[in-house]
Amino acid sequence: MTAPSARVVSVSFDRAHRFSKPTAASITLIEGIGVEGDAHAGATVQHLHRLKNHADEPNLRQVHLIHSELFTELEGEGHGVEPGQLGENVTTEGIDLLGLPRGARLAIGDDAVIEITGLRNPCTQINRFQTGLMKAVLGRNENGDVVRKTGVMSVVVRGGVVRAGDAIVVTPPAGEQSALEVV
Repeated sequence: MTAPSARVVSVSFDRAHRFSKPTAASITLIEGIGVEGDAHAGATVQHLHRLKNHADEPNLRQVHLIHSELFTELEGEGHGVEPGQLGENVTTEGIDLLGLPRGARLAIGDDAVIEITGLRNPCTQINRFQTGLMKAVLGRNENGDVVRKTGVMSVVVRGGVVRAGDAIVVTPPAGEQSALEVV
């Protein structure tokens, strides 16, 4: 259930908790943990802001994905953003990540499978990265609801190596589908 051109543009990880992540030739996804060597990898919450009050909760933010089409949109608004700079692990092309339902699975490359858990909520660090960027990554839909454009979060269902150029195949969840919410 995806366009034949759906693919990975870039992969990134960082051992330290920093806003941007350097790109890499490949990343290894570990089932139930996340990106091997990444500061956000773990079965329970790893995000520094959430650790204080939610340390024992499951980590629903193991792998962060952003669509490269966002970078094109931001460029048109005067913001130059490259893969990894907004903290994502996987930059995609050809998939409406924000339109996926919770529980959708993405098969990436030969082995890896992730499950979408929710939306990333942009934080004030985005404006520290580039002044005015927060406003550019938030929008409103036809109902006036806030649209968060900074990608989706997921958990690793099956591990594997992910590289730029890998194909992505989307499988929607069975049964009733739920819209993504912030995780």
